[in-house]
Amino acid sequence: MSDNKSNLQVAWGIALIMMGIMFFFRIPQVIPEIEQIGTFSSGIGFIKFCLYFIAVTLIAGGGRKLYHQFKGQKENADYSDP
Repeated sequence: MSDNKSNLQVAWGIALIMMGIMFFFRIPQVIPEIEQIGTFSSGIGFIKFCLYFIAVTLIAGGGRKLYHQFKGQKENADYSDP
């Protein structure tokens, strides 16, 4: 059961990182569409900041999840009996 949960956590971490990277590539394509909406055109700088912040947070969260997952596996392997 623990190995299955471990694999799920690794897959979730990879999915978060991939989503963050894809978000980075999608933002420049979406910004012109957002600028065309009159109410959002005045705050486009803040909207860009928020979108890039979300992308960075996704990548950092996935990286953190993978780091802790593999760090925990290494610590458990160091203390196991031969």
